Amino acid sequence: MYRPIVCLLALVPTAVFADETRELDSHEHGVGELNLAIDGSTLAMELHAPGADIVGFEYMAESAEDKAKVEAAVAVLKQPQSLFVLPDAAGCAVVDVHAGLEEEDHHDDDHSEHDEAHDHDDDHDKDGEEHGHDDEHDDEHDEHNEHDEHDDDHEHGAAHSEFHAEYSFTCENPEALTKITFDYFETFENALELEVQAIGPNGAQAFEVERANPELDLSGL
Repeated sequence: MYRPIVCLLALVPTAVFADETRELDSHEHGVGELNLAIDGSTLAMELHAPGADIVGFEYMAESAEDKAKVEAAVAVLKQPQSLFVLPDAAGCAVVDVHAGLEEEDHHDDDHSEHDEAHDHDDDHDKDGEEHGHDDEHDDEHDEHNEHDEHDDDHEHGAAHSEFHAEYSFTCENPEALTKITFDYFETFENALELEVQAIGPNGAQAFEVERANPELDLSGL
């Protein structure tokens, strides 16, 4: 994480941001997360969004076309004013931005565990031949063969990517920071919802902002 921005977001109670420590592959397509904190004249925001929401895929970008899509998306994410529209009266200006793609692939790990189990079964097969237990181990091998076919079918599904962006604003009139309009949904057509965890002078609150109603009321925060 990027320390300058997260220092403010760390003010949020652990229970509110509990999902922040989740693994990349636990997210739900169409649903991103936005952490938000207001402290005096400073507004800090942290966005986590599945790769499918931002570029339409989650596998690791290898082709020139896919890499170009990722680069273009990161460039857009580095312009928070075009994604999260703040009231003009608040006089907010961007002072720090970080955006990028995080990728995680458990497929190789799964294969390592499977191969280890498979080798273990091979050893048992030898023992089974000596002790007359071929039928039982044949059944186990059938299950492993089915597992191999399943792995092949999901070769590309095991990789998960997530876009991560952090923003820091300074606002001349933070008392006028009463709402955020999410042009984010117009920019990223696959994004359907943002789960927002926020903290302000009046404590912590949770919100859900959906494509059908892309505005967040911060007046009570």
